[in-house]
Amino acid sequence: MLEIKGLSFAYETDKPVLRGVDLSLCDGHVGILLGRNGAGKSTLLKIITGVLKPSAGSVLFDGQDLLAMSRRERAALVAYVPQQIEFGDLTVFQTVLAGRVSYYSIKPSRSDLDVVERVLSETDLSSVSCRNVQELSGGERQKVAIARALAQEPKVLVFDEPTGNLDIANELLIIREARKIAHDKNITVFSSIHDLNQAMIFGDRFFFMKDGSIRYSGDDQVFLPEVIRDIYGVEAALVNDHGDKFINYYKEFRND
Repeated sequence: MLEIKGLSFAYETDKPVLRGVDLSLCDGHVGILLGRNGAGKSTLLKIITGVLKPSAGSVLFDGQDLLAMSRRERAALVAYVPQQIEFGDLTVFQTVLAGRVSYYSIKPSRSDLDVVERVLSETDLSSVSCRNVQELSGGERQKVAIARALAQEPKVLVFDEPTGNLDIANELLIIREARKIAHDKNITVFSSIHDLNQAMIFGDRFFFMKDGSIRYSGDDQVFLPEVIRDIYGVEAALVNDHGDKFINYYKEFRND
């Protein structure tokens, strides 16, 4: 279980960005972080992945203190897929193999190569393993980034806006892949997302942030008009179409 307790953070002399954040997320579940720009979402993700250190609080996974770990130790537990993905001039295989660097010192072992081959197969990338990653489509590159993270064999997979800058088909592909990873491999997935309807499809548990703290949390029952009004300042309605739920937050623009 991923547990965050009393997490606070401020950039130098600025006002606090995070104020006593508390949340927990079970193994094999997809947790979605929601909120307006500036709410503290990216800062929270950066602390979980070790990019930033909090001024107070703890980040635990199965009771282990992630904040006290070295980069190598943390990489064996937590993998990160950023919104802006940068690749070198490498093949897909070489790029995914880079996810194993925390496991070897000079050169990869046969077991490292086996892990990469397995991950490429599981993510349907084997057929492009010898291609330069720069030649791939946006959706394929995003899959390579996920495969590279999976090669770390993490217990927690963190995404920052995984569907940003993708077309609809690739957005759905990435959501499907991430949910499959969480549920089939019992990996905890934690992600920020802007689109509320995407979030409802993607997630198991939801955390709404405002002013640096978790204001609301729960399953999809937490998507209430009053919650959306408080977090985003817009009027919205929850529509149930024969069991398929979605949020209409454009109704205030309609004249009829």
